[in-house]
Amino acid sequence: MPSRRSSVLEIPAKLSNVSDASGTDQYGGPEPAALTARSYNAWPAWADLSLDVVHYGPDIPTEADLRLLGPLQGKRVLELGCGGGTMTVAMGKQGARVIAVDESIEQLGHARQLAEREEVKVELHHGDLADLAFVRADTVDVALSIYSLGAVADLARVFRQVHRVLRPEAPLVLSLPHPAFRAIDRTGDPPVVQRRYFDGSPLPWSIGADSGNDYPMTIGELFTSLTRANFRVDALLEPEPTNSGHRSRYWTETMHWMPATLIVRARKQGI
Repeated sequence: MPSRRSSVLEIPAKLSNVSDASGTDQYGGPEPAALTARSYNAWPAWADLSLDVVHYGPDIPTEADLRLLGPLQGKRVLELGCGGGTMTVAMGKQGARVIAVDESIEQLGHARQLAEREEVKVELHHGDLADLAFVRADTVDVALSIYSLGAVADLARVFRQVHRVLRPEAPLVLSLPHPAFRAIDRTGDPPVVQRRYFDGSPLPWSIGADSGNDYPMTIGELFTSLTRANFRVDALLEPEPTNSGHRSRYWTETMHWMPATLIVRARKQGI
């Protein structure tokens, strides 16, 4: 994808016109059922997520349980691939100064409306996730990406830029569709393997007016890419489903057999 210059959208407080938890208003339509690298955090999928906490994936523990980010009050947070803005607003409500980047104008529009409805001030940028020239080096306290980086073909480039803007030892926390979960037929009970775990060929997706590809990778490839960008992985989680009676629109019984989400925390090393 050609590099694009980042453009900023400053979000004041006030105004509103986004959906409630039903996920159906004038911006509604068919809700995505497939769990892709973009579907979980994008509109309209975020409509049934609470704005009180960061969610890492469907039907798994949240930041309230996992505590990977630490206290956010007063922290400068960079969110990569903010989608419809659920996590952006949730962090803003906790006192974070959030800079959110996304490649989709449509998704940023929904993020803007959500922030206005909740009267949370955030900073939104449209551009390639690796084009972070607008962020000064060593100024970010936390970087976060929820179900977005799996749609990036050149993750190494993104990791290099995130490393540049983070403060020393500051964390990058990311979640992705679990590589093993991609390899199976998620509707099977028990699950049936339908794709090689090592198959890195792109998987197409579409959400509203946006379309793209997932770029599957193994856990080893992800670990290697982070290490080469001078990150130290200090947490790697494959969460079991919660015991909650409520299940998301992504739920299948396959999630009882293997993790659907992979969560990684890596800290910046060096300068």
